Amino acid sequence: MKNKTQNNVYLTLIFIVATAIVVYFMPRDSQHKYSYEENRPWSYSLLTAPFDITVYRDSATVKHMTDSVEATMVPIFRRDNAQRSRVVSAIEANDSLAAGIKARLVSAVDRVYRKGIVSQATAMEIARGDLPEVKFNENNVNVSHTTSGYLSQRDAYAFIDSLFRSPDDHRAFQKAALASMLLPNIVEDREATRLYHETLIQPIVSGIGVIQKGERIISQGDIVTPQLYQVLKTYEATLDKQTHNDRSRRVNTLLGQTMMVALAFTLIFGFLAFYYPERLRQPKRVLPVMLLTVVFFVFPAIVAHMFRSGIYTVPLAILPVILTVFYDSRTSFFVYVIEIALCSVVASFPLEFMFVELIAGTAVIFSLKELSRRSELLRSAAVAFVGYVLAYVGFELMTAGSLSALSWRLIGYFGINAVLISFAYILIFIIEKLFGMVSVVTLVELSDINNRILRELSQECPGTFQHSMAVSNLATEAAHRIGANVQLVRAGALYHDIGKIDNPAFFTENQHGANPHDALTPLQSAGIIIRHVTDGLKRADKGKLPSVIRDFISQHHGRGKAKYFYTMYCRENPDGEADAEAFTYPGPNPQTREASLLMMADSVEAASRSMTDYSQEAIKILVDRLIDTQVAEGLHNDSPLSFRDIRDIKECFISRLRSMYHARVSYPPEATGRISRGSDNGPAAGESDASTLKNGNDDAAGK
Repeated sequence: MKNKTQNNVYLTLIFIVATAIVVYFMPRDSQHKYSYEENRPWSYSLLTAPFDITVYRDSATVKHMTDSVEATMVPIFRRDNAQRSRVVSAIEANDSLAAGIKARLVSAVDRVYRKGIVSQATAMEIARGDLPEVKFNENNVNVSHTTSGYLSQRDAYAFIDSLFRSPDDHRAFQKAALASMLLPNIVEDREATRLYHETLIQPIVSGIGVIQKGERIISQGDIVTPQLYQVLKTYEATLDKQTHNDRSRRVNTLLGQTMMVALAFTLIFGFLAFYYPERLRQPKRVLPVMLLTVVFFVFPAIVAHMFRSGIYTVPLAILPVILTVFYDSRTSFFVYVIEIALCSVVASFPLEFMFVELIAGTAVIFSLKELSRRSELLRSAAVAFVGYVLAYVGFELMTAGSLSALSWRLIGYFGINAVLISFAYILIFIIEKLFGMVSVVTLVELSDINNRILRELSQECPGTFQHSMAVSNLATEAAHRIGANVQLVRAGALYHDIGKIDNPAFFTENQHGANPHDALTPLQSAGIIIRHVTDGLKRADKGKLPSVIRDFISQHHGRGKAKYFYTMYCRENPDGEADAEAFTYPGPNPQTREASLLMMADSVEAASRSMTDYSQEAIKILVDRLIDTQVAEGLHNDSPLSFRDIRDIKECFISRLRSMYHARVSYPPEATGRISRGSDNGPAAGESDASTLKNGNDDAAGK
């Protein structure tokens, strides 16, 4: 009860946090927004002006005209006459200069200031040809003047210096210290230039017309020209201003978004509760689904906000790929439909987006029944691209009636999308590490008998290895029959007995002579046999095997007993009370259908090796007795296995064991003692020496 309450709390937290994150990234735009693009058809009905709308130039035209003004505009300069007076006053106040020198200097200064002195930066612009003329405001009229005669401060100083050639004149000139006094008198009037710039730009950005109230703006099917695009933007901006301060509208919008997201996530939880209730009992199985749903909404929301139609570059089809790998195609399809419904809120063209994504994602699910090879992911990426393109072309033909508005840019986005889908392995690897989940690809790799652990098992415990292979074949056949995870059962069966590597001789299938149990008490023997579970878990941890494989190791005996040694102990100590716990495996009991299936296959395969009668009736009796005993002891109570599953498993085991131990016809020898001509069957070909095995004794056999 405590665990159930705890799980419900975790599930509630997952639901609330996921809802809050998605609502936070929902767009907060006005409800009057439309989705449209330049040079594409208007997909809505007739739109008329609800008020007078000023028509402006489109942004491209405004930019072009503004750039032209920037390139041709001549700045406004002014002449600072006071600067000449300051220099002259400084010369006349210099007592170290003779009167004649002062007069010549004043005359030279007058000459350079009449020409005009500009700053060094301005002089460089003039020299480069970037400033052939400037304007001066004369009687409130901007008059152009050429800049060809202007001097830089350095040139002005050099000109005056050239007028004083004799040594005495030059020394007197240096005493005047004109270098620091010759400041520019032709300077830019920045304020006047700014005002002049505004007067040139204002007509460009101002309205060029008015759409009066009730007048048609655009009809369905019309192409959104750059000018109409600007009109629509103006229309939306005006509506935004009118509703910006409407607090109740904002609250209602937020409430509606919260309800929409909560309902979408409720559908996901309801789907899991109806079809996969066992997953809701394990929040760690629900968390990846909700996390992926949130991530694949947040990312498209951000990209769609950054640039129009950018949402098509987001590989949403990765979501069904991952869910198919870790769950099943039904779950992936249902969650994917919810995902594209949520993402359509941030799409420019919601209907087009939903149609295109639904086609591409469904095609990926159909092409990827089980991801067991990396090449299958490349195939799915190609299928997604084809699905995107065909769906987009079909939608354009349906809405526009032609392909004239087909966007090659969008097709390029689809290509980027498909390439990103092929990198789904990165996300699969991350999810495996974060949540301890295992993909089919990983299970296939683990099932390779050349794996280090399995190779060591085959070398150290050849009998156990053959037993594991047989259990794997038996269990996978039954898994096919009941719809369990076949690849998971196969991998779990191969690794379930790796703990026997530490003490191979104590297990009958590896013995070739003396039995070391003969020198031990039943309690000691039981301890060694039981320890192969804990030894296996240690090897699994050392080999970094996934948790689902470790579960098979710990659960394949559950809380069952080493019955053979427990019975021997009770016989040897009839007057004492046996400690049943000392003969009980650590468990836990199987928690999944796959673990229960392995427990059944493990005991049936081991016991079948000690049979002498392989008739259908004998095999049926053996299978029924072993499985019914496990059920009666409650070893499968924690597993979701149904009675129908158990019936199907029994039938599969019986059929499989009959095939494995089928009898062959023994031909009588001829009178000469030779086999009849044409026979390819040796005498007693189906016989085996099973007399040394204890009939039905799975514990003595190391089980």
